[in-house]
Amino acid sequence: MGSKLKLVRNVNHARRFRFLVLMAGCFVVTMAFLVASKPQTPVHYNSGFRTWLPPPQSGDDVVNGDNNGIQGIHSALSEKEDALNSQALGEVEKEEKQVPHVAESNIEKEKSFQREENAIVVESTPKEEASIHELTGTIQIPERKPLCDVSDQRVDVCEMYGDIRIPGNSSSVIFMEPSNAEPKELWQVHPYPRKGDEACLAGVRELTVKASSESPKCTFHHDVPAIVFSVGGYTGNLFHDFTDLLVPLFLTARQFDGEVRFVVTDFKRWWIAKYLPVLQRLSKYPVIDHDKDDEVHCFKQVIVGLRAHKEFHIDPARAPNGYTMIDFTKFMRRVFSVGRETLNCIEDLSARKPRLLIIARKRSRAFTNVDEIVAAAEELGYEVVVGEADAGTNLARFAQIVNSCDVMMGVHGAGLTNFVFLPLNATVIQIVPWGGLEWIAVLDFGNPAKEMGLNYVQYSISIEESTLSEQYPKDHPAFTDPMSFHKRGFHVVRSTFMKNQNVKLDVSRFRDVLWKALEHMMQ
Repeated sequence: MGSKLKLVRNVNHARRFRFLVLMAGCFVVTMAFLVASKPQTPVHYNSGFRTWLPPPQSGDDVVNGDNNGIQGIHSALSEKEDALNSQALGEVEKEEKQVPHVAESNIEKEKSFQREENAIVVESTPKEEASIHELTGTIQIPERKPLCDVSDQRVDVCEMYGDIRIPGNSSSVIFMEPSNAEPKELWQVHPYPRKGDEACLAGVRELTVKASSESPKCTFHHDVPAIVFSVGGYTGNLFHDFTDLLVPLFLTARQFDGEVRFVVTDFKRWWIAKYLPVLQRLSKYPVIDHDKDDEVHCFKQVIVGLRAHKEFHIDPARAPNGYTMIDFTKFMRRVFSVGRETLNCIEDLSARKPRLLIIARKRSRAFTNVDEIVAAAEELGYEVVVGEADAGTNLARFAQIVNSCDVMMGVHGAGLTNFVFLPLNATVIQIVPWGGLEWIAVLDFGNPAKEMGLNYVQYSISIEESTLSEQYPKDHPAFTDPMSFHKRGFHVVRSTFMKNQNVKLDVSRFRDVLWKALEHMMQ
């Protein structure tokens, strides 16, 4: 009996042992299956705390896609999570060694999945994004540029894009913007490129360019930009017509290829008529007389003022499309349909006579011996033409005369402005009156002539060639110290050396200058 009980007890122990072995085997198989399906999944402990991500440091910005920024966020995880994740990953790595059949591609996919999870965490809430942006300052809302640029020494220019309204017969140009926009802008500008010249700007209407949410309703909508400028100031003087208006107008408007509208203040009908061929070549639309207009004109782009560089000068580095003074003179020759673009070399003066144009002023700085000058030039082989273009001269007709000549000469003054119609490689001779005026002669005509592709010769007269010798004794400061007059202001220079002086050329001395001009044509 005892042996039977002992046998039954042994059988029961064997059954229990087999059952335990079976359960342990099932557990091992289950764990192996789980590890094989996700070999690198760490064990996460949900403790009820959310991971806090500090904002990235300057230069390590997640928003800018900087890898250092991502590393910075990972390093900011709490020590508790680091420890837990490290422990879990360690356990998985132990089991992973027991499952060598796991493909590396799955590991890479899992790493990519984890990176995506981290990226999602970074962008998880708007509050965290706002915190990052606020602390780093890496994302900024772009600010609208000021309406006007007043940094240039010669002119203030305002350029606007959007809803711009110009009420006729007013002094306002209004840039429309929402009522809550801050700050509001308001600029006072003279749309004429003689900044700082109070005498000039006294004849130029001041305009108020402002940003506002209030304006009269549009009565006329335009699909092309507008350029607003004044024809007041020094207009009527040929030199100022060009250096103050026509050159800046070309510089500002030519880029639009005719698709632009001119809005003109201080309207002078005679000036518009004189230069209408130029205006019509630059704009396909009628000029708006802003002073008498009663419409509210609305544009999507408006330029107030004309871009201008130095006197009679275009800086290609600052000009649209790299325009130059050669481009301007070519444009002017085509406007007035003059024939010659370039002066070809004259190898044989017997084949044809070179033509010389003498600009003969009638008032100040006039030649007192024109006949002698003509005779001396004809002796050298020139065909001589004498003339001057004043405010009443037909510009188109005079442009034809200028273009037919090879050499143009004249005393410093507005008449030399006609050199814009000379062909390339022609020669300009500027006679500089007595009084230290060489600097202004070079500035106004010397440098521009070279930029136009012309040969330039300058001749400064002596005291004996000036009629000032008939007004002052030889020991007068006008002769002994002319620069002292410059120190007293340009109005003194003008009244002494420009308005009250004429020129009697020493034709024997001047003959060498005329010969030099011939040499230019024969090169």
